Amino acid sequence: MEQIEVGSVPQMSQAIWTGSISLGLVNIPVRLYPATQPKDVRFHLYDRRTGKRVRYERVTRADEPATFAPDLDLATPPFERQRYEPQPESRAARPSGAERAGETEFVAREVRPDDVVRGVELDGDLVTVSEEEFESLAPERSRTIELEEFVNLAEIDPVFYEKSYHVAPARRMGAEKPYVLLLRALQEARMVGIGRFVLRTKPHLVAVRPLEQTLALETLYFGDEVRSPEEFAVRPADVSVSDREVKTARQLIGAMAAEWSPSSHADAYREELLSLLRSKSPAAPAPITESTAATDIGDLMEALRSSVEAAKARQKSKAPASKRAG
Repeated sequence: MEQIEVGSVPQMSQAIWTGSISLGLVNIPVRLYPATQPKDVRFHLYDRRTGKRVRYERVTRADEPATFAPDLDLATPPFERQRYEPQPESRAARPSGAERAGETEFVAREVRPDDVVRGVELDGDLVTVSEEEFESLAPERSRTIELEEFVNLAEIDPVFYEKSYHVAPARRMGAEKPYVLLLRALQEARMVGIGRFVLRTKPHLVAVRPLEQTLALETLYFGDEVRSPEEFAVRPADVSVSDREVKTARQLIGAMAAEWSPSSHADAYREELLSLLRSKSPAAPAPITESTAATDIGDLMEALRSSVEAAKARQKSKAPASKRAG
């Protein structure tokens, strides 16, 4: 069973990056805003037998063989090794009488974040990387997009475009004039600026291009990330097509020619799905029972009691140290 998120109140877009565009000795303070807003219907998952939200945990399964030899010395720091106790395996819980054909139970053990390593298969061998090693190579976040060269926009195949952003001048920082200067210069030259920067720990190749009144930034795929069309294309020289056939096809294209209007191409599937969901009655809320309320209060009291005991333990550990210092 699934639940969707629809009808949320639109919020003012927040900048996802703040920095500057460097054009020679000129720095233009700017902010980046997402140029697109996906409106896919997003569902939550629920267990129809219990009415509870489905959660995902990091677990290992007892019925799956190990991929590499475990090393407890690496998985657990020395100062924690003595108190490290693997959590007991437990069978996936299911309501009584819910056994069904084709359903299987499995034994799972939750994995602590400290014991998770990243792994990649290289030439058939598994290579693991610790979080410390991974973070040591992470690039520092950029504060400047330095334009390295300028190219003709028509020379960039759209297949290289990854994601679009609006570029706005930072307010009250004297950015408006150099911003408009770059915009006008790119418009008249009919070129785009190519540069690099790091966004959310990932390096990006970017193209800064002019729109009618603003600048836009396109993150680009690197050259080795784009597949060659020759893997799939048919060689035109190997297929015989007459001039008459080409002329007829061009007439058909001319008859169907139109100006591009994004608003005329709506997502009919999404609208139909929303109409269906809005026509349905909401799911009945879960009943609040005395046992449920008692459990909530009990959990709260237990959490408060544990907090008090922890605070007392900290005070006791500080007392001897204070006496020695005196």
